[in-house]
Amino acid sequence: MMVTQAYAQEAAAPAEEHVEGAEHATDATHADPTADTHATTEAHGGEEHGSGVFPPFDPATFPSQLLWLAITFGALYLLMSRVALPRIGGILANRKGIIDADLAAADASRQKTDAAIAAYEAALAAAKSKAQGIANETREAIQADLAAKRSAVEADLTAKVTAAETRIQATKAEALTHVDEIATETAQTVVTQLVGDVSADSVRAAVAKAKE
Repeated sequence: MMVTQAYAQEAAAPAEEHVEGAEHATDATHADPTADTHATTEAHGGEEHGSGVFPPFDPATFPSQLLWLAITFGALYLLMSRVALPRIGGILANRKGIIDADLAAADASRQKTDAAIAAYEAALAAAKSKAQGIANETREAIQADLAAKRSAVEADLTAKVTAAETRIQATKAEALTHVDEIATETAQTVVTQLVGDVSADSVRAAVAKAKE
């Protein structure tokens, strides 16, 4: 109501001025040819002077502005608290639930990965231990086989060396026997050529005596 009355007063004042200006212009038209132009200029000037300050900055309109500001703020607060904020809260809760579910899934995946890594490391350690055991067994078996073969070769070589020595001794004895015969025959031939026929027994006895 205060705003309407203020606008009505402001509109009435220019209208009265305009009527007075028009009457004055009508009276002066007959006296001055330029009176119409002056009257129009004064009427416009009066309207501009009667408009006053800008309505939002007019102190007379402050109470109504404050009232509408309070009403608008209250309506906006109710709209935000009843409609916007619950929706935003629901969206945030839904997003928090999704994030928590993703974090839980990531933690479960991490635990599975850690368990898989631990199982792999245990299997790798067991495989290394088994491979080490197999390598040790293989090395021991190879060493035992080599030792057995070496023993067999050494035994065979010893037998062969013994047999060779026996044969050498027999050959030596046989050779010595032939040497006596050869020496006896040679001596008998030489003596026969020097002194005549000599018995074989006497020559053999002489050779045997010479060997001693």
